[in-house]
Amino acid sequence: MNHAHPHTEPTVLFVDMNSFFASCEQQVNYWLRGRPVAVCVYTGKSGCVIAPSIEAKERGVRLGMRLDEAMRICPDLVPVETTPARYRHFHLKIMDVLRGYSPDVIPRSIDEAVVDLTRHRLMYKDTVAVARQIKVSIKKEAGDWLRCSIGVAPNAFLAKLASNLQKPDGLTVIIPDTIDDILSHLTLTDLPGIASRMALRLQQGGIMTPLQLRYASPEKLRLVFKSLVGLQWHYRLNFGGEMDLREQIGYKSMQAMRTLSTRQRASFESLDAIFMGLCLKLEGRMVKQQVYCRVAVFTARYYDLSYQYETQLRFPTPVQDGIELYQVLSQRMEQFARQQACEPVLNGKMRRISVGVNDFVPAEMIQYHLFDGQQRRDKLRKVFYEIKEEFGKDKIVRATELRSEPLLRDVIGFGSIRDIEE
Repeated sequence: MNHAHPHTEPTVLFVDMNSFFASCEQQVNYWLRGRPVAVCVYTGKSGCVIAPSIEAKERGVRLGMRLDEAMRICPDLVPVETTPARYRHFHLKIMDVLRGYSPDVIPRSIDEAVVDLTRHRLMYKDTVAVARQIKVSIKKEAGDWLRCSIGVAPNAFLAKLASNLQKPDGLTVIIPDTIDDILSHLTLTDLPGIASRMALRLQQGGIMTPLQLRYASPEKLRLVFKSLVGLQWHYRLNFGGEMDLREQIGYKSMQAMRTLSTRQRASFESLDAIFMGLCLKLEGRMVKQQVYCRVAVFTARYYDLSYQYETQLRFPTPVQDGIELYQVLSQRMEQFARQQACEPVLNGKMRRISVGVNDFVPAEMIQYHLFDGQQRRDKLRKVFYEIKEEFGKDKIVRATELRSEPLLRDVIGFGSIRDIEE
């Protein structure tokens, strides 16, 4: 729970699973253990490494590398196609382990979680000992090849920072006696939440290092950040309170995205099917969350990095239907191609496609007109997903989804967590 009163005891743990996707693959396949592994959505030479194993990282393989480049750096690299259901399975096992120590567990992503022991200080006198025991419990109850780095600190921000300092399998504590020494060895962009643009703003305000950020006055930080965010940074770095333990309620936005393989780029029909599948994926999420969207965003990125296509549209009436979303965005793209006298937006030069929705309206606030039939369609859609939930996703499908192969392969990103937890 967030609070703005001083707290200096190290009662918050941040658990960061090391090379999680690759470690899950090594957990179930003994032959992969100790070898450099690269988890990829596709294992063709132009595939992208989305999760290198600890051994692969030690050999120079990095997240986002093309697979052919990674193989040149590490010739004995073992490419493995992603298996999202496996990662969800291990995520849930790990969360069960953590909740055995405290009910106050907040998953931050599929491979990260906060364990707040603040309300259980009488039970746990030594939180560092708890952190060590969590490592043992994960190996025993979730998987003996799963390693994690744990940060221990008085607040979640500093605990996350501590978890980043020693990988793999690290354990670092930040308390008032150690924070200055730790910050003195870091740069601004080493701090979670500060990227290059924010670092530039701080530097322009005369704050060049994390230590200077810690010792800047609240007034100066509010001026530099141009908001109350500056005061929150003062609290984080000076043990003034907890700013980062509020669980997000609901969604501010939803996004469905795919990086495209050579085979998927080979025809317009394949690209169009993937585009429709992304829209239907968002429909399912909106139905589950009982919301409708007012805004949709479509983005296409191409191998020519100097060019991308993006369009945003606002609906006069909130939308939940994926086919309607697909049709309206398709019309917008066709109109663009006609006006610009250029090739279709969906073409063989694409490397990534993304559809997003936001500005949500709760389902109970949707107003229906007497004769437009929308209420009946919405009820039918709800029943459609209830059947899929009860009997299996493949037991009922739309006619538009009937293909020899599924529209979209199952994938999951490191930040995708709420659907798993639910």
